[in-house]
Parts: sequence; structure tokens; C-alpha cells
Amino acid sequence: MDTDLPELLRSLRVWAPEATTLPGFDPAAAPDTPLPLFAAWLAEVAAAGEREPHTMSLATTDEEGHPDVRVVMLHGADDATGWSFATHADSRKGRHLAARPYAALAFYWPVLGRQVRIRGPVTTAPPEQARKDLRVRSTGALAAALTGRQSQVLGSLEELAEASEAAWERAGSAPDTEAPTWTLYRLRPAEAEFFQGDARRRHVRLRYRRTPRGWDRELLWP
Repeated sequence: MDTDLPELLRSLRVWAPEATTLPGFDPAAAPDTPLPLFAAWLAEVAAAGEREPHTMSLATTDEEGHPDVRVVMLHGADDATGWSFATHADSRKGRHLAARPYAALAFYWPVLGRQVRIRGPVTTAPPEQARKDLRVRSTGALAAALTGRQSQVLGSLEELAEASEAAWERAGSAPDTEAPTWTLYRLRPAEAEFFQGDARRRHVRLRYRRTPRGWDRELLWP
């Protein structure tokens, strides 16, 4: 099938009025730390109909400094440990984080024209917390974790189907089964930026930066 990519791109709109509301954002009224604002924005975009607002882009770098990015799910966030996500330690992103334990997260919520960008050092949670994290997830999440071999070369879709069926059966019959390489990662923000889109392109960007004194806040040009 032939697609006229330039024409398709010209036809697409950003923040179409019938699908997007661009609320105002007063950075002077923002909280002193980023987590309360993130929680409020997440709740607001979910209420506005954003689908899967807890998904985020995770950017890492490999041993040679080459970047990579993929979409993962946010598992939690708190002031003590930061933003958390999980994957196999022997996956590509797990290997990246072992070599270079620093990453960036990006949330995009077009329903309200918002973005949140976070970056900072990454640590691993204790194994018992990773096991607890997996136990509270769905049967499908456990089955996927038990299927394993993430990012390895796959011989065929039939091979995947066979391994997945076995993992689903095990996850259903033994929900306490452990996935040894399943790891809970925590990103402690060094920076957090909140972006609110504006119809006249006067976008508001508020950046929090962690310092020895606490959090500094500053505005950025769009």
C-alpha cells in the first residue's frame, strides 16, 4: 500500500479543538515540589478522558552512550524513592540501566495539551519489593514476566505462542510464581519539567531542579 507521507503529515493537526482543551496554568500557584503537581495533572487528564495516562516514554543509553527509548507503564511515585517502573534485568533497558543508571521519562497528554519530563539517577528496589510489585499486577502481567527473554531474538511467532501459553497456564494456576529477573526500578528526579500548551504558542514551561537546599523553580522559553 502506497502512502503519501508528506501529504498525510500536512493533514494532521495538533490539539484539534474538538479533541483538546488547553487550560491555563499559573506557575506561581504551583506547589514547591513536583510530585503534587504531577499527581494533580495525572488525575485531571484521566478525568478529561486521556487514554492510558500512566504510560510514559523511558529513555536510556547503552554502554557506548547511544540513546534508546520505549513506552512503559508507571508503577508508582513518591517523594522518598521517585518514579518507579519495572522490567527484566536482562532486557535491553535493564542492561542499559546496569551500565548507565540514569534515565529520562516523558508523559504526553494531548487531551489537555500537557507534557511532563523527568530525568535523574535510577536505582533498583529490593527484590522483595519487586516480587510484591509483580504479585499485585494482573495475571497477564505475570504471564508476560514468566514468558521472559525480553529483547532476545525470536525464532518464530509459533515459538512465542507456545511459551506464552505455558506462562499463562502457570500464572493462572500458581499466581505466587516468581520471575527471578523481574526488577523494580526507581528514578529519583534531578529535574522535572511541566509543559502546558497554549493555542497562541505561548506555552508555559515550569522546571523544577533539585539542589542541596531543596527544589528550585524556573520558567523556560517555549
